[in-house]
Amino acid sequence: MITIAESDLLVHELCLGTNIFGSNATEAESHLVMDAYRSHGGNFIDTADMYNQWVPGHVGGESETIIGSWMKSCGNRNEMVIATKVGAMDHRPGLSAKNIIAACEESLKRLQTDYIDLYYSHKDDLTVAPDETLGAFAQLITEGKVRYIAASNFTPARLRESIAYSQANNIPAYIAVQDLYNLVDRTTYERDMARTVSDLGISNIPFYGIARGFLSGKYRPGVTEVDSKRAAGAREYATDKGWAVIAAMDEISATHNGAPLSAIALAWLRSQPTVSVPIASARTVPQLEEIVQVIELTDAEVEKLNALS
Repeated sequence: MITIAESDLLVHELCLGTNIFGSNATEAESHLVMDAYRSHGGNFIDTADMYNQWVPGHVGGESETIIGSWMKSCGNRNEMVIATKVGAMDHRPGLSAKNIIAACEESLKRLQTDYIDLYYSHKDDLTVAPDETLGAFAQLITEGKVRYIAASNFTPARLRESIAYSQANNIPAYIAVQDLYNLVDRTTYERDMARTVSDLGISNIPFYGIARGFLSGKYRPGVTEVDSKRAAGAREYATDKGWAVIAAMDEISATHNGAPLSAIALAWLRSQPTVSVPIASARTVPQLEEIVQVIELTDAEVEKLNALS
């Protein structure tokens, strides 16, 4: 367990992503995955109000609803750390104070809880000044409906501006970012955001920790069929560099008692100085059993993966 910087959130070393709950995974399958995660001491679950609005017939909120029904059935809300997001839902877009307050109430209802542990601005809204957005979050924190806030998909400049405003006005500030970062997709984060995160003393809780499944090892040269609805997205990493990383991970796996490649990819993320907890999702219990394993890479193994990627 680790404590996320600038907070008292004590969480498991894997944050369970749930953007597939209600789409790729049914409610029953999702409950089984969360049961398995909890059996390993897992307590940190990430969702968003807009999950899964991209599915025909869905409007968003399905993932939150499934998590809420699971927590109610288990009676375990006080054991869990729940993160959700606001600002990217089709019928609740943006970061105006009015939208944030209304969206929070709707998320609380779907999650069947009276508080959210970590509430993200899902993406920046350049039409709204930081004082309005942060004022709304401060109100929710004062009311006990939110414990901490964070930002996802911001520019470094906007993140610095937002945190500077909070500090100058003595109101709650973003304690973390959630940005795309993994072993085969490093450039944008390391070029644009890592220094900012370090300077501010916060951390990244990165999404797509196993690169849409590419780093699970099921994608191999010559393999044309993979049982995943994310296969098209994962194949963007099927390059010479990507295959070299997979080969190196195979070698590292052999020295760690055959550890799953997913676990190695997440271990590499944990070794990065600005990362606190990586996010990864699972459609089935066997997939969860792979990503929930926490291993520690040697310095030499980290450097080898750094050089290849």
